[in-house]
Amino acid sequence: MVTLRSRVLYVDIGTMSLNSDEVRRIAQLARLAVDDREAEGFAAGLSDIFDFVEALDAAEIGGVEPMAHPLDAEQRLRPDAVTEPDQRELFQTLAPAVDGGLYLVPRVIE
Repeated sequence: MVTLRSRVLYVDIGTMSLNSDEVRRIAQLARLAVDDREAEGFAAGLSDIFDFVEALDAAEIGGVEPMAHPLDAEQRLRPDAVTEPDQRELFQTLAPAVDGGLYLVPRVIE
C-alpha cells in the first residue's frame, strides 16, 4: 500500500508488492506519464525488487562488522608533496585583469 503523508511518500514494506494502480499513483506524484501496459510492467519489476529486499532483510547479520570495502584492501595513496613550481605570478601576468592577487572577471549576475 502506498500512502502520502505530509508530501512524503510511504510504501508499506509489509506487503512487498505493488499493483498497477499504486504504480500509476506514484507516477502521478512524480509527474511521470505511464500508460496501463507500462504500469503493469513497472508493478511487476518493482515487486521483484521489493521481494529481493525482503530476502536480504531476512539474512542474519548479527555480529557482522560494518565494512568500508568488501575486500580487505588498502588504497594506495601518493605522498602529499609539491610536484610543480609556484607559477602564480606568471599566470597572473597573462590574465587580462588582476587586483591584489585575484583574477577579475566580468559580472554575470546583476
